[in-house]
Amino acid sequence: MKRGDIYRVHRPGDDPKQHRCFAVVSRQALIESRFSTVVCAPIFTLGQALASQVAIGPDEGMKHESWIKCDNLASVRKAELTQFVGSLSRSKLADLDDALKVALGVE
Repeated sequence: MKRGDIYRVHRPGDDPKQHRCFAVVSRQALIESRFSTVVCAPIFTLGQALASQVAIGPDEGMKHESWIKCDNLASVRKAELTQFVGSLSRSKLADLDDALKVALGVE
């Protein structure tokens, strides 16, 4: 597992959908640690092209155009991240970094 990987999660938390895709946003050191969870951003099929959202699609393993929403970060158990979907390219990772800065108010 690495930062920028996308996984499909079965029944995530209180989400009404049976499955939801998430992008791993935690730093690599945390991902490789003994912590049981990582920080992830949920992916939705609808987005508003906000600065805190990243557009992704088939190039990243998705079936259709979707949006990583960095305003909705969640802690997800590593054990739930088993259905690998795809990975973000370097340019999409840079977009993700920018979106996280906006969502968290970090310069």
